[in-house]
Amino acid sequence: MATETLPDTAIPERCSDEEIVTRVRAGDTALYEIIMRRYNQRLYRIALAIVRDASEAEDVMQDVYVRAYQHLDQFAARAPFAAWLTRIAVHEALGRVRQRNRYVPLKDGDSEGELGMTEAISPLPDPEQNTSRAELNQLLEEVVLRLPDHYRTVIMLRDIEGLSIAEIAAALDLTEQNVKVRLHRGRAVARGWILERVGTSAKEAFSFMGTRCDRVVRNVLARLATLSPAREAVQ
Repeated sequence: MATETLPDTAIPERCSDEEIVTRVRAGDTALYEIIMRRYNQRLYRIALAIVRDASEAEDVMQDVYVRAYQHLDQFAARAPFAAWLTRIAVHEALGRVRQRNRYVPLKDGDSEGELGMTEAISPLPDPEQNTSRAELNQLLEEVVLRLPDHYRTVIMLRDIEGLSIAEIAAALDLTEQNVKVRLHRGRAVARGWILERVGTSAKEAFSFMGTRCDRVVRNVLARLATLSPAREAVQ
């Protein structure tokens, strides 16, 4: 007896956000957990970038999910659900900061262009890269969280979360040009702080030690062993 293959829409994890929202609206509320698991990482990063406190960021996430659930009937699918949820998260986090009187409003006024960056990511880092990954991540987190509000949020959304310029502009009520300016300036500030933090230890960067050094020495010695001894120089 052949096994029946279920359509993707019958398997919740394979459903699109919009399909899940439709089913939640129809009463299958348990499926809302899938939405939360899909967007926990994004919402945490957004909230943390704005409120700058891990515990409060989690509170923001909970409030966002509750608010979104309560207003699912207002989701008109004119834009992706992810964009709709992201915007709710931004507004919720900003509201909390305003209550603390620490929020500087995002203003659309800069006019400089974006500095292009070459993205080169190694899909298979070697053991030495893995060893320093935790330290690198910690440094990155510290630097990003030190950035001014208007830079920190766009850096988090673009360079960490991977949203497009258009998506960030829509979420923050900015023009795309203004997002590019903030991204350019934020990256410049972050680079300066990273170099400052590294300080004199920069001399240790791009080191050629450990297994790589051993490997080269071993290979060269092996090749030298196959060569004839050099003749004594004529006096």
